[in-house]
Amino acid sequence: MADCSSCPSKGKCGNDSGSCGIVNNPANKIKYVVGVMSGKGGVGKSTVSALLAKALNKKGFKVGLMDADITGPSAARLMGLTGKRAYAMDKLIVPVESEEGIKVLSLNMMLEDENQPVIWRGSLLSSCIGQFWSETNWGELDYLIIDMPPGTGDVTLTVMQSIPLSGVITVSLPQDMVGMIVTKSINMAKMMNIRLLGLVENMSYMICPHCGEKIKLFQGDNKKLALDNGIELLCELPSDPTVCNVADNGGKVKQDIEDKFDYLAQRIDDILEGK
Repeated sequence: MADCSSCPSKGKCGNDSGSCGIVNNPANKIKYVVGVMSGKGGVGKSTVSALLAKALNKKGFKVGLMDADITGPSAARLMGLTGKRAYAMDKLIVPVESEEGIKVLSLNMMLEDENQPVIWRGSLLSSCIGQFWSETNWGELDYLIIDMPPGTGDVTLTVMQSIPLSGVITVSLPQDMVGMIVTKSINMAKMMNIRLLGLVENMSYMICPHCGEKIKLFQGDNKKLALDNGIELLCELPSDPTVCNVADNGGKVKQDIEDKFDYLAQRIDDILEGK
């Protein structure tokens, strides 16, 4: 049964009867839970999740990052925590803390070898998601960012049904084919009554290192995609080596990209705070 007293969506979901099926951990006090999703893999969803967590942390928020992409976990590397191990205490999983104080949990933190494949059926994947939420000691957080699996399948459905999401961000590329697939995830969120916070366009352009001109890599129109789906285009992120190699450079990106994530973090906070 749900414990509404410890739910981030208490008083906002229209169901305070405890019959929603979400199991909460009363030891955790989490203000906002934000999912980062995309219908398509390879669009930079995990990188956006990690850099968003860092940007929120830099603003002084207490932040956690849950890697719900169970079969393709990358949060440990992206947060500079390769080789670090989560552990259990008092029957709860204890996440690993980054140098900045961000609490991170990824399945790779429980495997002896990060190259070991996770060959699980849907029921086991869903069970793992449940443990990452209700059997993990997240403590007191302002934001829990969830790096969701790509697509609209079983695990994504489990996240939406078993975790009280305050809202989701969807990540896309400026390609019409990608936009079509991303629209499926947008429509899934709508069907599940999950609040859509907006769209992030990744790999929007690159900057010529010689003349500084913006070069469009693709020809899709995510402004139209956002408008057609009634959501906000939150920001346009360039394709840049410091972002592609964020796992290898200590999480450092160029200042203009850091500024974009600062804006993204502030915009998300403003939306959720009703500003």
